Amino acid sequence: MQRPSEAASIPRRRIAAVVVLIPVVVALALWAFAWPAARTAPRDLPLGVAGPAAATAPLQRQLEQRDGAFEIHRYADEAAARGAIEDRTVYGAVVTTEQGPKLLTASAASPLVAQLLQQAVAEQAPPGVEVETVDVVAAPAADPRGTALGASVLPMALAGVAAGGAVTVLGLRGIRAVAALVGSAVLVGVAAVSIADSWLGVLSGDWWTEVGALGLSTLAVSAAVAGLAALLGPAGMGVGAFVVVLLGNPFSGASSAPQMLPEPVGMIGQWLPPGAGASLLRSVSFFDGAAATGPALVLTGWAVLGLGTVLLGAALKRRPTVTEPPAERERALAH
Repeated sequence: MQRPSEAASIPRRRIAAVVVLIPVVVALALWAFAWPAARTAPRDLPLGVAGPAAATAPLQRQLEQRDGAFEIHRYADEAAARGAIEDRTVYGAVVTTEQGPKLLTASAASPLVAQLLQQAVAEQAPPGVEVETVDVVAAPAADPRGTALGASVLPMALAGVAAGGAVTVLGLRGIRAVAALVGSAVLVGVAAVSIADSWLGVLSGDWWTEVGALGLSTLAVSAAVAGLAALLGPAGMGVGAFVVVLLGNPFSGASSAPQMLPEPVGMIGQWLPPGAGASLLRSVSFFDGAAATGPALVLTGWAVLGLGTVLLGAALKRRPTVTEPPAERERALAH
């Protein structure tokens, strides 16, 4: 039985924990969201330069002098540069022509990067020369700034966290939990594409492929949250929500580009479900699936590991506990 002084100290400890924990969480959230946004700038951003070597060499040297802002890829002509943009190898390309430099961009890959490239190339152009700009893969007319796609990352992450938490709170285990997670992910994908594609028109790819991409993104999160909860208990849901919402969302680069975030934030973000999900959605919606393999494998890995952990947790809880009969225990103690 606890003494009165010990019982009174418990609420004090809880109050102290709350007083300390809330500022720590707020500080982490501000760091995760504000720091990458305040340090947005190109870092080894893939950019193509096309044309004869003698004509492109001066421009390439000028671009390479921008403190590691660009990773230059050389192409023989404009057609090759266009192909690289459509394959998502580069975000844009500068083509040297007799009339002056010509800039190819892809606002569907990142409107912010397309705008940045226009400014950077205009600064390098000779005085009085206007740079012609061609948007090779344009963003949808309903979302020219890409704000809708960027804003979709957090709701999809929250949907996955909610699904994983609901499965845990309802006590679903094993195959039933897996079926609930997969079913909810499919329905979330259908609902999201119905809104983003059919209603708002901010996506323009194959309807069912987009459903698969968003469903897989949701499943990667929900399975991870439910898997951590199966192993760690309720604390596992908190860990999963922290990784996905407080790290994965601001590190995703969905509103700009991974190469626009401080290192190694951009790389870390692409290994987390929100970042991989945003990249996969861009690929299947605007680029006919180009460069979709990497993010799809990342999301599949999260989903498989999460669902496997859910099944493992259920198997461990079903394992019978062997207890020694009282009579045998007394005989063992007597000897």
